[in-house]
Amino acid sequence: MLQIRDLHAGYGATPILFGISLEVRQGEAVALLGKNGMGKTTLMKAAMGFIKPTRGSIDFEGGELTRLTPHEIARRGIGFVPENRRIFPGLTVRENLELGLSAVPHRTAALRRQRLEEVFRHFPRLEERIEQPAKTMSGGEQQMLAIARVMMAGARLILMDEPTQGLAPALIRHIRDMIRELVRLGITVLLVEQNARVALSVCDRGYIMEKGVIVFEGPSAELRSSPVTREKLGV
Repeated sequence: MLQIRDLHAGYGATPILFGISLEVRQGEAVALLGKNGMGKTTLMKAAMGFIKPTRGSIDFEGGELTRLTPHEIARRGIGFVPENRRIFPGLTVRENLELGLSAVPHRTAALRRQRLEEVFRHFPRLEERIEQPAKTMSGGEQQMLAIARVMMAGARLILMDEPTQGLAPALIRHIRDMIRELVRLGITVLLVEQNARVALSVCDRGYIMEKGVIVFEGPSAELRSSPVTREKLGV
Protein backbone atom coordinates (compact mmCIF):
# COMPACT_ATOMS: atom_id res chain seq x y z
CA MET A 1 0.00 0.00 0.00
CA LEU A 2 2.73 2.47 1.06
CA GLN A 3 6.27 1.91 -0.17
CA ILE A 4 9.14 4.21 0.74
CA ARG A 5 12.43 3.55 -1.03
CA ASP A 6 15.87 5.07 -0.36
CA LEU A 7 14.36 8.24 1.07
CA HIS A 8 16.66 11.17 1.84
CA ALA A 9 15.21 14.36 3.31
CA GLY A 10 15.91 17.14 5.76
CA TYR A 11 15.43 20.82 6.51
CA GLY A 12 17.37 23.21 4.31
CA ALA A 13 21.02 22.20 4.35
CA THR A 14 20.51 19.87 7.33
CA PRO A 15 19.97 16.23 6.28
CA ILE A 16 17.81 14.11 8.62
CA LEU A 17 16.90 10.94 6.69
CA PHE A 18 19.57 8.82 5.04
CA GLY A 19 18.13 6.21 2.69
CA ILE A 20 15.00 5.10 4.55
CA SER A 21 13.12 2.15 3.05
CA LEU A 22 9.95 0.68 4.55
CA GLU A 23 6.64 -0.82 3.52
CA VAL A 24 3.14 -0.75 4.99
CA ARG A 25 0.77 -3.36 3.58
CA GLN A 26 -2.95 -2.87 3.33
CA GLY A 27 -4.89 -3.73 6.49
CA GLU A 28 -1.96 -3.84 8.90
CA ALA A 29 -0.65 -1.58 11.63
CA VAL A 30 3.07 -0.85 11.52
CA ALA A 31 5.10 0.81 14.28
CA LEU A 32 7.94 3.26 13.65
CA LEU A 33 9.97 3.34 16.85
CA GLY A 34 12.94 5.32 18.07
CA LYS A 35 14.03 7.91 20.58
CA ASN A 36 13.47 11.65 20.11
CA GLY A 37 15.38 13.28 17.28
CA MET A 38 15.89 10.14 15.19
CA GLY A 39 13.87 11.32 12.18
CA LYS A 40 10.49 9.67 12.72
CA THR A 41 8.42 12.85 12.44
CA THR A 42 10.51 14.01 9.48
CA LEU A 43 9.60 10.79 7.70
CA MET A 44 5.91 11.42 8.39
CA LYS A 45 6.18 14.98 7.08
CA ALA A 46 7.90 13.77 3.92
CA ALA A 47 5.17 11.17 3.34
CA MET A 48 2.52 13.89 3.69
CA GLY A 49 4.30 16.35 1.40
CA PHE A 50 5.19 18.93 4.05
CA ILE A 51 8.86 18.57 3.15
CA LYS A 52 10.27 17.46 -0.20
CA PRO A 53 12.75 14.56 -0.36
CA THR A 54 16.13 15.19 -1.95
CA ARG A 55 16.25 11.59 -3.17
CA GLY A 56 14.14 8.44 -3.17
CA SER A 57 10.49 7.61 -3.77
CA ILE A 58 7.21 7.43 -1.85
CA ASP A 59 4.54 5.30 -3.52
CA PHE A 60 0.94 4.92 -2.37
CA GLU A 61 -1.34 2.43 -4.08
CA GLY A 62 0.77 2.56 -7.21
CA GLY A 63 1.05 6.36 -7.42
CA GLU A 64 4.12 8.47 -6.71
CA LEU A 65 3.64 11.12 -3.99
CA THR A 66 6.89 13.08 -3.88
CA ARG A 67 5.72 15.88 -6.20
CA LEU A 68 2.27 16.27 -4.64
CA THR A 69 1.10 18.87 -2.13
CA PRO A 70 -0.25 17.83 1.30
CA HIS A 71 -3.79 18.59 0.12
CA GLU A 72 -3.36 16.38 -2.96
CA ILE A 73 -1.93 13.58 -0.83
CA ALA A 74 -4.89 13.81 1.56
CA ARG A 75 -7.21 13.50 -1.44
CA ARG A 76 -5.42 10.29 -2.43
CA GLY A 77 -6.58 8.72 0.86
CA ILE A 78 -3.84 9.38 3.43
CA GLY A 79 -4.72 11.01 6.74
CA PHE A 80 -2.27 12.54 9.21
CA VAL A 81 -2.81 12.80 12.98
CA PRO A 82 0.12 15.01 14.04
CA GLU A 83 1.89 15.19 17.36
CA ASN A 84 -0.11 17.26 19.89
CA ARG A 85 -3.26 16.61 17.81
CA ARG A 86 -3.50 20.09 16.20
CA ILE A 87 -7.25 20.35 16.48
CA PHE A 88 -8.89 23.78 16.32
CA PRO A 89 -9.56 24.54 20.02
CA GLY A 90 -11.97 27.44 19.42
CA LEU A 91 -14.19 25.39 17.11
CA THR A 92 -16.80 22.89 18.20
CA VAL A 93 -16.50 19.16 17.76
CA ARG A 94 -18.88 19.38 14.80
CA GLU A 95 -16.86 22.14 13.13
CA ASN A 96 -13.58 20.25 13.60
CA LEU A 97 -15.11 17.13 12.08
CA GLU A 98 -16.56 18.99 9.12
CA LEU A 99 -13.12 20.44 8.36
CA GLY A 100 -12.05 16.86 7.68
CA LEU A 101 -14.30 16.91 4.63
CA SER A 102 -12.25 19.72 3.05
CA ALA A 103 -9.98 17.13 1.44
CA VAL A 104 -12.94 15.38 -0.19
CA PRO A 105 -13.86 16.42 -3.74
CA HIS A 106 -17.56 16.64 -4.67
CA ARG A 107 -18.77 16.95 -1.09
CA THR A 108 -22.52 16.56 -0.61
CA ALA A 109 -24.90 16.84 2.33
CA ALA A 110 -25.57 13.11 2.04
CA LEU A 111 -21.85 12.30 2.28
CA ARG A 112 -21.51 14.61 5.28
CA ARG A 113 -24.34 12.81 7.09
CA GLN A 114 -22.92 9.39 6.21
CA ARG A 115 -19.41 10.20 7.46
CA LEU A 116 -20.75 11.74 10.69
CA GLU A 117 -22.88 8.66 11.33
CA GLU A 118 -19.85 6.41 10.82
CA VAL A 119 -17.70 8.47 13.17
CA PHE A 120 -20.38 8.57 15.87
CA ARG A 121 -20.95 4.84 15.61
CA HIS A 122 -17.32 4.22 16.56
CA PHE A 123 -16.84 7.28 18.80
CA PRO A 124 -20.21 7.92 20.51
CA ARG A 125 -18.56 10.27 22.98
CA LEU A 126 -18.01 12.76 20.16
CA GLU A 127 -21.71 12.78 19.35
CA GLU A 128 -22.45 13.55 23.01
CA ARG A 129 -20.12 16.55 22.76
CA ILE A 130 -21.02 17.62 19.23
CA GLU A 131 -21.54 21.32 20.06
CA GLN A 132 -18.84 21.49 22.73
CA PRO A 133 -15.73 23.62 22.04
CA ALA A 134 -12.79 21.32 21.42
CA LYS A 135 -10.61 23.19 23.92
CA THR A 136 -12.87 22.07 26.78
CA MET A 137 -12.32 18.37 26.06
CA SER A 138 -9.84 16.09 27.79
CA GLY A 139 -6.58 15.13 26.09
CA GLY A 140 -7.92 11.70 25.25
CA GLU A 141 -11.10 13.14 23.77
CA GLN A 142 -9.09 15.59 21.69
CA GLN A 143 -7.00 12.72 20.35
CA MET A 144 -10.22 10.89 19.51
CA LEU A 145 -11.39 14.00 17.64
CA ALA A 146 -8.14 14.23 15.69
CA ILE A 147 -8.50 10.61 14.58
CA ALA A 148 -12.18 11.06 13.71
CA ARG A 149 -11.35 14.13 11.61
CA VAL A 150 -9.16 12.10 9.23
CA MET A 151 -11.83 9.39 9.14
CA MET A 152 -14.25 12.07 7.91
CA ALA A 153 -11.94 12.52 4.92
CA GLY A 154 -12.25 8.81 4.11
CA ALA A 155 -8.59 8.07 4.80
CA ARG A 156 -7.53 4.51 3.95
CA LEU A 157 -4.09 4.98 5.51
CA ILE A 158 -3.61 6.99 8.71
CA LEU A 159 -0.21 8.25 9.83
CA MET A 160 -0.23 8.81 13.59
CA ASP A 161 2.55 10.75 15.32
CA GLU A 162 2.94 10.12 19.07
CA PRO A 163 -0.80 9.73 19.87
CA THR A 164 -0.19 8.74 23.52
CA GLN A 165 2.18 11.59 24.34
CA GLY A 166 1.27 13.31 27.60
CA LEU A 167 -1.73 11.09 28.33
CA ALA A 168 -2.52 9.27 31.58
CA PRO A 169 -2.30 5.44 31.56
CA ALA A 170 -6.09 5.00 31.34
CA LEU A 171 -6.24 7.26 28.29
CA ILE A 172 -3.27 5.50 26.72
CA ARG A 173 -5.23 2.25 26.92
CA HIS A 174 -8.15 4.00 25.25
CA ILE A 175 -5.96 5.21 22.38
CA ARG A 176 -4.57 1.69 22.00
CA ASP A 177 -8.13 0.38 21.71
CA MET A 178 -8.95 3.06 19.14
CA ILE A 179 -6.02 1.97 16.96
CA ARG A 180 -7.21 -1.62 17.14
CA GLU A 181 -10.68 -0.45 16.08
CA LEU A 182 -9.24 1.39 13.07
CA VAL A 183 -7.49 -1.78 11.91
CA ARG A 184 -10.67 -3.77 12.48
CA LEU A 185 -12.44 -1.30 10.19
CA GLY A 186 -9.90 -2.01 7.48
CA ILE A 187 -7.93 1.23 7.89
CA THR A 188 -4.16 0.83 7.60
CA VAL A 189 -2.03 2.56 10.25
CA LEU A 190 1.59 3.72 10.39
CA LEU A 191 2.23 4.60 14.03
CA VAL A 192 5.12 6.71 15.30
CA GLU A 193 5.39 6.09 19.03
CA GLN A 194 8.00 6.38 21.76
CA ASN A 195 6.01 4.04 23.98
CA ALA A 196 7.27 0.84 22.37
CA ARG A 197 5.21 -1.43 24.62
CA VAL A 198 1.97 0.20 23.52
CA ALA A 199 2.99 0.31 19.85
CA LEU A 200 4.04 -3.32 19.70
CA SER A 201 0.86 -4.42 21.47
CA VAL A 202 -1.30 -3.06 18.61
CA CYS A 203 0.98 -3.33 15.58
CA ASP A 204 1.77 -6.32 13.38
CA ARG A 205 5.32 -5.26 12.56
CA GLY A 206 7.76 -2.55 13.47
CA TYR A 207 10.84 -0.61 12.39
CA ILE A 208 13.41 0.96 14.71
CA MET A 209 15.02 4.23 13.59
CA GLU A 210 18.27 5.68 14.80
CA LYS A 211 19.90 8.83 13.45
CA GLY A 212 17.90 8.85 10.24
CA VAL A 213 18.29 5.20 9.26
CA ILE A 214 16.39 1.97 9.90
CA VAL A 215 18.52 -0.19 12.19
CA PHE A 216 16.13 -3.10 12.82
CA GLU A 217 12.77 -4.39 11.61
CA GLY A 218 10.59 -7.41 12.19
CA PRO A 219 7.29 -8.77 13.52
CA SER A 220 6.14 -7.26 16.80
CA ALA A 221 6.74 -10.49 18.72
CA GLU A 222 10.34 -10.52 17.51
CA LEU A 223 10.86 -6.88 18.39
CA ARG A 224 9.45 -7.37 21.88
CA SER A 225 11.99 -10.09 22.64
CA SER A 226 14.97 -8.66 20.75
CA PRO A 227 18.01 -7.31 22.60
CA VAL A 228 18.20 -4.63 19.88
CA THR A 229 14.88 -3.21 21.13
CA ARG A 230 16.17 -3.10 24.70
CA GLU A 231 19.42 -1.50 23.57
CA LYS A 232 17.90 1.14 21.28
CA LEU A 233 14.68 1.90 23.15
CA GLY A 234 15.37 0.84 26.72
CA VAL A 235 12.41 -1.55 26.74
